[in-house]
Amino acid sequence: MSDRRLEKRIELDAPPEQVWDAIATGPGIAAWFVPHDVQPREGGTVEQDYGGGFTTRGRVTAWEPGRRFAYGAFDRPPDHASDRPDDGRPQYAYEFLVEGRDGGGTVLRFVQSGFLDGADWDDEYDSFDTGWTLFFANLRSYLRHFAGLPVRNAVAMSYTAGSARDIWPVLHRALGLAGHPAVGDAVTLAPDGPAAVTGVVDVANEEFLGVRSAHGLHRIGAEGEAGCGVSAYHYVYGEPVDAVALTADWQRWLDTLFRTGGAS
Repeated sequence: MSDRRLEKRIELDAPPEQVWDAIATGPGIAAWFVPHDVQPREGGTVEQDYGGGFTTRGRVTAWEPGRRFAYGAFDRPPDHASDRPDDGRPQYAYEFLVEGRDGGGTVLRFVQSGFLDGADWDDEYDSFDTGWTLFFANLRSYLRHFAGLPVRNAVAMSYTAGSARDIWPVLHRALGLAGHPAVGDAVTLAPDGPAAVTGVVDVANEEFLGVRSAHGLHRIGAEGEAGCGVSAYHYVYGEPVDAVALTADWQRWLDTLFRTGGAS
């Protein structure tokens, strides 16, 4: 394990109490990241659900209500149950610090540690950096537009050959877009199968396209140079959406799009 750390500082126009609920409770974290179940005490469990049957389980390592929340010590998968901490696998840990900001609002400080040394892990570090940038943008948008509303999540993922540069034109065509729109553009995503999404673009970069609709946040991602991970994250606030059906629709769309050679 190295001393390398990934650090973020996020300024939020929301009171510390509201930010704490968003970063340290299961319903709050689900509103901008992925579904979590958090036992609110030091030593309590933290369970994360990334969709598609991929879940992780760790422990709360610091619990200072309203101020500091940290977790890590993730369980090994069954085939590594006997592995030692130094078996060459990273042991990630996450820490959130909530501070009131002069004049109102909140500063959230985030640290991820547990990275391994070596050039082979640079891509892993960069992937986490990109992912947290997106998720904290989600947090800011949630607090600004949907704070306090219950969320229903849909997460679909796939993997295909090629690079993100190869995959984005495929995704654009399949979403009914002429190309990558810019932040502020009004768009309609029109995939074959899932319901269309109309809203304003609030994320547009090399890895993600994000749209904020009247009732949610919708993120399409393509990441990787030698093999590409493709994702669709949807957060629907305050609406009685069937999250299981919505997830299945988007997963089917991804599977069909790339299984039929759309990325070739």
